[in-house]
Amino acid sequence: MSYAVSLTREALEDLQRLESFLIDTALEHGDLDLPERALAAIQSEFRILERNPFTCRIAFDDRLERELVIPFGAAGYVALFHIISDLEVVVSAIRHQREDDYH
Repeated sequence: MSYAVSLTREALEDLQRLESFLIDTALEHGDLDLPERALAAIQSEFRILERNPFTCRIAFDDRLERELVIPFGAAGYVALFHIISDLEVVVSAIRHQREDDYH
């Protein structure tokens, strides 16, 4: 079984915010491929959502709302998603692991 993965407008805005931060960090430290590596790590881990989203940890009290931990460097990212059906997963937010919360 394969799930279709989509992102909400808020999740896309989160990706843009994270990318902007990564670009600033890359320029500051001279690591110019940092944003590309981070976004590739996020995209790669999203494949888990396509294959088996139920392996991710439960978020809050709803067993269909879950979090995908995305390792990258010393920390990484966390994607909040909801399993809509046997065919669809929707990512609603993405944050750095060191951020307090989503939005």
